[in-house]
Amino acid sequence: MTDRLHTAHTYALPPARLREIRALLQQAFDGDFTEKDWEHGLGGVHAYVEDDGGRVVAHGSVVMRRVVHAGRAHRVGYVEAVGVRADRRRQGLGARVMAALEEVIDGAYDFGALSASAEGAPLYRSRGWQLWNGVIETYGPDGRRRLPGEEDTTYLRPAGGRPLPVAEAGALLFDWRDGDVL
Repeated sequence: MTDRLHTAHTYALPPARLREIRALLQQAFDGDFTEKDWEHGLGGVHAYVEDDGGRVVAHGSVVMRRVVHAGRAHRVGYVEAVGVRADRRRQGLGARVMAALEEVIDGAYDFGALSASAEGAPLYRSRGWQLWNGVIETYGPDGRRRLPGEEDTTYLRPAGGRPLPVAEAGALLFDWRDGDVL
């Protein structure tokens, strides 16, 4: 089997390919992938793997988010919409997708961030992502709001071998967006 890894910005992906990626994610998340989840994965760089028949079997994207910590705004590469077709799991495809996304993070952002499911967390930890042990907040329409449910699922990754530019003392304040903030 000859799987091929591709990267492309959302604007460069034809509508048919985007529909195929969305269908893959819907299947990978057992139907629990909302319109807002899809929207959160758009507008950045997609990494996806095609099988030898040209079908997408794995996907992830990285989009820019603003995160404020200790009075400084950071450009963060936020990983979204990572999924692998059920029959292709445990074959290293998720790791290939993450390697491509981490390359983008290393070249373009202060650090990487993501919110991991219990199933996805081992992959991210194995790749050097670190669980954030501090407070998670957002700037919402009603002001600053704590997100305690995200505090044990948020992982960070230093970019380009540099140390993380944030310390666990103090909150990470993520920009607001509709749907799940993280």
